[in-house]
Amino acid sequence: MLTKHFARLTCELAATLTLAACAGDDAMPDWADTPADNFDALWTIVDRRYCFFDRKDVDWQAVYDSYRPRISDEMTREELFDVCAEMLDELRDGHVNLVSGFNTSAYREWWSGYPEDFSLRVIQEKYFNFNYRQASGMIYGFLPQNIGYIYYSTFSQTVGDGNLDNILYYLSTADGLIFDVRNNGGGELTNVETLVSRFIDRPTLVGYISHKTGPGHSDFSAPYEIIYRPASEGRQRWGKPVVVLANHSTYSAANNFVAVMKNLPQVKIAGAPTGGGAGIPFSSELPCGWSIRMSSAPMLDALGRSTEEGVAPSPGCEATIPPGATDDPILDLAVRLLTE
Repeated sequence: MLTKHFARLTCELAATLTLAACAGDDAMPDWADTPADNFDALWTIVDRRYCFFDRKDVDWQAVYDSYRPRISDEMTREELFDVCAEMLDELRDGHVNLVSGFNTSAYREWWSGYPEDFSLRVIQEKYFNFNYRQASGMIYGFLPQNIGYIYYSTFSQTVGDGNLDNILYYLSTADGLIFDVRNNGGGELTNVETLVSRFIDRPTLVGYISHKTGPGHSDFSAPYEIIYRPASEGRQRWGKPVVVLANHSTYSAANNFVAVMKNLPQVKIAGAPTGGGAGIPFSSELPCGWSIRMSSAPMLDALGRSTEEGVAPSPGCEATIPPGATDDPILDLAVRLLTE
């Protein structure tokens, strides 16, 4: 059972056990810095360490057979990169990135085909008349209906305990709280734990994680429980109703935050389904020095469900923003949920 600072521990655990599983008889070949060997190295590293082949129904050997004939000794670095990036897109995973000195590949279709469903300027101007506070990467304040509002743009911004105490104390007279993570592309899972600890009053099962145990596509450990504990005595907590706002550009750690919050009794999720991203990333290196980052340790929510493809809003709470809107129907829905 993982109970404290699970993000750091699970990343180290997944990396250590993945490397161990790929050592010995399954050790990686000694590749040369050629287009063919770099391609083969990339395909093999992903083959042995990526965690969602079965879930995404990807025939990785067929992908190799399709892309390998396009590799030649005469191709440039840029041409090699483009073929490799195209191959990685077959995984349909925003956590998969090939990084070189001149480009970084990214699968963008997890968000590019959907409306943005968020305008910070509209919220700042129409709902707050630019009268809001900022601290610890958060914008916060009171809406006219005596509803507290917090917008958190990225989980890469560290959340300070002291800042959270001040923010939640300031909003403590509100009748409810809107926590907005639309367009939040993720970041550090430790920030998820820090935030969720303010919304629980007892140790809470929030999900599960597995690690790779071998090079096979289905070689995973049994899931470990992930337990979050409430913030320590003296810290400001929130026990009133909460509505979390999300959209298709809510991804990775933000996706995890939505999944955890959705299973708390006083919380509803409003907006659009999140973009997903439920694997803890792992990085390795190719002979040419490029790095490959991919999902290697799958996470499940508290009910044992994968959220790799996203988290749906609570029943009756799905909403979008039509093109050209001058207000925020998703935020308006959240206010109604908290005032009615």
